[in-house]
Amino acid sequence: MDVRDLQELMARTYGERDAERGVSAAVAWLAEEVGELARAIRKGSHEQRLHEFADVLAWTASLANQTGVDLNEALARYANGCPACTNFPCSCD
Repeated sequence: MDVRDLQELMARTYGERDAERGVSAAVAWLAEEVGELARAIRKGSHEQRLHEFADVLAWTASLANQTGVDLNEALARYANGCPACTNFPCSCD
C-alpha cells in the first residue's frame, strides 16, 4: 500500500466519523498514538511496534485528509534528500 492508498482507505473507513470528531480530536488521538508508539519502541514486542506504527500512520493520514493535505505532495519535500542541504545522507551540522 502506498501513501495515497492509505489516505483513500482512511477516508473510506473513517472519513465521516473523523470529520464529526474534528481536527482537534484527531490531533489528540495522534498524540496519544505517538505516545503508545514510544512505549512500544522502549518496552514492547515487534508485534506491538507494528501495531503502533500502523495507528500513527492511520491517524496521520486521517488528519491529512481532514486538513486537505496530500501526503504524497508533502513527502515530496524529501524527494531530493535532506530539505536543508539536499544531500544523501544529510550533511547538516
